[in-house]
Amino acid sequence: MEKYPFLSDEWTAAVKRLHDEVVTESGPPPQSVRMNLVLTDAPFGDGTIEAHLDTSSGELLLDTGHLDSADLTVTVEYETAKAILVEGNVQAAMQAFMAGRIKLEGDMTLLFAMQNNPVDAVHQELAVRVREITE
Repeated sequence: MEKYPFLSDEWTAAVKRLHDEVVTESGPPPQSVRMNLVLTDAPFGDGTIEAHLDTSSGELLLDTGHLDSADLTVTVEYETAKAILVEGNVQAAMQAFMAGRIKLEGDMTLLFAMQNNPVDAVHQELAVRVREITE
């Protein structure tokens, strides 16, 4: 199985394909949030990646580029974002937040509300498959 760097163009395309294969029906809508991400210290490109996470359609979508009129912007180191978003490492998020390595601008209550939503079995399977293709 091919592996790709987190949020590289190849990784993003592969995750979209996996999503289409695994998620055949929508589950309960997640907390609606439109979040821009600024990932610093990325191992490719110019070292900074602009990305976004958007749940306003009822699905959790993670892609490159920024959204217009986002609810909040999160600036975080690449490896920390990977630990949180790919590995599901909540402890990494807490440690980075407490150490001041996560910068939040906007409505941070949406971020905390999103953490409390349970993940259904289909999206758990998607998360496992995403981890398998991530370097």
